[in-house]
Amino acid sequence: MTTWQGWHQFATTEPLTPPQPGQPARSRDERLAYHSAFVTIRTPAISTLATQVRTLMVLGRHQQATARPSLIVTGPAAAGKTTALLHVGRACHLAHTRKTPPPPGSAHAAAPVAYVLVPPGATAKTLITEFARYLGIPTTTRMTQTQITDAVCHTYTAAGVQLVLIDEIHRLNPRTTTGAQAADLLKDLTERLAATFVYAGINVTDTPLFSGTRGAQLAGRATLITCGPLPARHGTREPFRDVITDIENALDLTHHKPGALLRHAPYLHQRTAGRIGSLTRLIRQAAITAIHDDTERITKAALDAIQLDHLAEQHHRPTRNR
Repeated sequence: MTTWQGWHQFATTEPLTPPQPGQPARSRDERLAYHSAFVTIRTPAISTLATQVRTLMVLGRHQQATARPSLIVTGPAAAGKTTALLHVGRACHLAHTRKTPPPPGSAHAAAPVAYVLVPPGATAKTLITEFARYLGIPTTTRMTQTQITDAVCHTYTAAGVQLVLIDEIHRLNPRTTTGAQAADLLKDLTERLAATFVYAGINVTDTPLFSGTRGAQLAGRATLITCGPLPARHGTREPFRDVITDIENALDLTHHKPGALLRHAPYLHQRTAGRIGSLTRLIRQAAITAIHDDTERITKAALDAIQLDHLAEQHHRPTRNR
């Protein structure tokens, strides 16, 4: 998705849907593929990010003098940051396409959204080259950073980019010379492009990105959205149980009884530490196993038999009582 062609395919591909009453049953292979890709579960962080992005895009639409306000999505690994980023980007892409479809016979549609990954050990030149690669802007090793930046700004403006999503922002370290130059490049781009910037990274507030003069500039322009572990209870609400219900309703297993997973909500919260990425992975793996072994249902024993990602397992002490 770090090229326009890949992003366009992602954004315009019809999203998966849970099984619907009256629809023909899917084949075994179709159900395996379905649980592999799975649906996007709408979390509180996704809802908050969607609202903030809409608001800031309107807020900055006619701003000329300074950089437009931006957003930073932060949180631990496996908390759903990238999923939230992609979900909101797709929604923006589709909304723009519905509002301003390409004219008949046009060979090139507008590119309202750009998605860029910060490369490891990013320098200003390698970072701006990623921006260029997204829209297929030709670059050569002999081109200077300034030349590539000028080409990017010109092409992004001509393509109508309105939303720039920058993932893995924690890879930038403004305390180093190269990291400081890359951070300055992003500041320059926010001032030259008529777009809203949204950054995502692991525990960004604990990194050098928020320290020093450059960090103060970023913090002063960006709204922080925390995409953290889901609490078992928040006031009168139970967000973790709500997410389990949504996941369970989306399963396509022939013998699974609704509510079976909800009974294990305390276990699932302990097992995954409330991380949405770990939770969906655990349940999807259990669903795929259930199809393979023909049980077609998810039990506590089946969940406990699955070895999850190391981060989640560090917070879990397996309970062997079945």
